[in-house]
Amino acid sequence: MQAQNPFKSGYVSIIGEPNVGKSTLLNALMGEKLAIVTPKPQTTRNRITGILTTDSHQIIFLDTPGVLTPKYRLQEQMVKAAYTAITDADLVLYMIDVSRLNSGIEGRILDELKKAAQQVILVINKIDLIPNPALLPIIASYQEKFPFLEIIPISATKSDGVLQLRKSIVKHLPEGPPYFPPDQLSDLPERFFVSETIREKVFLRTSQEIPYASSVVVEEFKERPNGKIYISAMLYVERQSQKGILVGKGGRTIKRIGQLARTEIEQFLETTVFLDLRVSVKADWRRDERKLKDMGYF
Repeated sequence: MQAQNPFKSGYVSIIGEPNVGKSTLLNALMGEKLAIVTPKPQTTRNRITGILTTDSHQIIFLDTPGVLTPKYRLQEQMVKAAYTAITDADLVLYMIDVSRLNSGIEGRILDELKKAAQQVILVINKIDLIPNPALLPIIASYQEKFPFLEIIPISATKSDGVLQLRKSIVKHLPEGPPYFPPDQLSDLPERFFVSETIREKVFLRTSQEIPYASSVVVEEFKERPNGKIYISAMLYVERQSQKGILVGKGGRTIKRIGQLARTEIEQFLETTVFLDLRVSVKADWRRDERKLKDMGYF
């Protein structure tokens, strides 16, 4: 009788600068949309957990905010969340964008990885944007910067190389029992994913400072007798002028955001949803620690 391989389980943090494709990679690895994705940098503000379970292993992925030079209190908290995820993990995926290399932030991230003495796989993303011969010198240069376990080129949007990456992750996971039930995809509540879906539509439907000055708080989430889910959410901005832009002429912008969000939330919850969105001003909330705590960022 053939001996069964031991079960493996562990936490895997995805670290990198803004807009390198961390959330796209999480969704590709999971085969599910858990993290919101937009073309704008700094879309992710919180640590997102994705739980992938098979008969042989369980991987708990931690998608993190992009590491940057913080300009206000919210960004300081985002960077702290990313660095904390390095020490919380059994394995780190350090992700870079092949079209934007050698930034000033990179040295800081590598220093944090060295300080934590972590096992690290380098994930080179967006390889579809460069010719193949250009990849080898990039790999060689990064081999000199840090003792990576492996260097794996991928295109997260095309899922190219993602299966190989997943196999490499499993190879380096420690042996151990599962941390979560096999059918659980995340340890975050439904309210979180609802608020993130609404915020994603704000990012996609507005521009300039509005997406970054906006935050979503789900105030009510309950099932009505007719089976519909009633969700009431407040969208906070920092200035009255931003509120006018987010609402839009005749309420068109906020109405469209609501329509797009409701469609996706209904797919996620697999039921009919009544979504009530309102907009309010919370002056300079990104810079105010008390307000950030009230809005759930701490």
